[in-house]
Amino acid sequence: MSLTEEQFQQLLAWLDKDPTRAGLKYEEIRRKLIIIFLGRNCEEAEDLADETINRVARKVCELKDSYVGDPARYFYGVAKRIFSEHVRKVSKRRRIEPLIVSSSDSERRLKCLDECLEQLDPDSRELILSYYQGKKQAKIQAHKAMEESLNINAGALRARTHRIRQKLQKCILACLERSSESNDIN
Repeated sequence: MSLTEEQFQQLLAWLDKDPTRAGLKYEEIRRKLIIIFLGRNCEEAEDLADETINRVARKVCELKDSYVGDPARYFYGVAKRIFSEHVRKVSKRRRIEPLIVSSSDSERRLKCLDECLEQLDPDSRELILSYYQGKKQAKIQAHKAMEESLNINAGALRARTHRIRQKLQKCILACLERSSESNDIN
């Protein structure tokens, strides 16, 4: 459910009496909410940030007189609840993969993975392969080195690798579908 103009104006007024500062606070809160959701490996970070803002905005009439403190903290509390709801919804939707996978299925999946990795641009391919190399402390150190070399923070690195994983997943699923169709024909 989206906000009405009146609800949005009330939200801004609650954030600050000065409209310019209120707008800046709004943008800062939204940016931080997105970072929080990305930090929790959430694919729908922007949608959940918007849902958080919408829920708070719908309660502003009740909050403006009774809530004491920084309004941003209230947003972060609502974001926690929204993330919990999101996790419950996602876990209900997830399919459980079969525990036993035949060797021919594994070979097909690996072949598709190789094909899809080849389709990525070289920088993306190197980034995603480097991101998953190593274990424990070595992996953490490698991620920090990647952040420094790319001049980005941890959240941006996770977001980048997430987008690459999504491309790979889509490509692999299409490849597996084509592979199963050709097996059906034979």
